[in-house]
Order: sequence, then C-alpha cells, then structure tokens
Amino acid sequence: MLRSRMSKWQFWLFNLFFIVIYQNLLLVLITLPGYTAQRHPGGFVVLDVVLAVAFLAFLAGEATADQQQWEFHARKASGQTSTRFCTTGLFHYSRHPNYFFEQAQWWVIYLFGAVAAGSILQPTIVGAVLLTLLFVGSTKFTESLTLSKYPEYADYQHTTSAQIPLPPKRRRTAAA
Repeated sequence: MLRSRMSKWQFWLFNLFFIVIYQNLLLVLITLPGYTAQRHPGGFVVLDVVLAVAFLAFLAGEATADQQQWEFHARKASGQTSTRFCTTGLFHYSRHPNYFFEQAQWWVIYLFGAVAAGSILQPTIVGAVLLTLLFVGSTKFTESLTLSKYPEYADYQHTTSAQIPLPPKRRRTAAA
C-alpha cells in the first residue's frame, strides 16, 4: 500500500533509510540495556523479580492479543463473522493491544538495564523511545487505511483506546 503512494526512487530511498538502516539501528538500540546490565554485574534484587514478572505478564498479553486477532481473521476468512475488524477480547479495551504489550516488554528490558546501572535515566532509553515513536507513527498510518476501507472504524476509534488497554468510552449518540 505504501509503495503505491511513492515513485520508484522514493520507495527505494524509503527502503534504504527506513527499512535497512533505521530498523537495524533500532534493533541495536533496543537491546543495549542488556549490554548495560551485563556491564554492571551486581546482586539479584527484588526489583529484578518484579521486572521479570512484568515482562512475562506483558509477553502473555501480547500472545493473547495475537491469538485473538488470529482467531478473528480465521473466522472472518471462513465467513463465520460479518464484523470487519476485531473488537472483542483485549481489542475491546485497545485497538492495538498487541502493540502495547510488545512495547511494554521493551520498556521492561530498558528498566532491567537501568536497575543494573543504578539509575533510572540511562542513554539506552533512546531505543525504547524510538520504538514507541515507530509504533505510534505506523499505527496512525495503518489506521488511516482501515478508516478509508471501513467508515464504521471511526466509532471504534472514538470508544476504544489506541494502544493502552482502558475501559471503553460510551458510544456516540445521534442528536435528537
């Protein structure tokens, strides 16, 4: 879809700088907290256990959201549902719960490094911040595509948080 909006050379530049260079750099940046933790060996602290439990909870949340989305698309492909996008399960509370849980895992990894270094503010925060910005930007792009295909998606956007799972807002009502 994105490729059709660009000339051949624009897409080539996008591919080179965003896909090849930026995303590979981002992979290095989001894993640097592991290097920080390795460079600051210390005793195992209670906060390490808390972070490990949080990481596992976020991993379970992402796996659950991915499974719910997979099952929805399987039902949609087989004609078992007329709904055009998933709004049940975790998707009742967030339009992109899988994105939220994945980002949360990377923030926990950042915190592992920060705890090991003994300071919450570390230069390695750049990786988590850039990953979050990537998710926010790509979500806006994909949602614009979804909205162009399914006008009723606007109601879902109004009632449901974009990424952070929250209780849904009330539906809009027509003026009397």
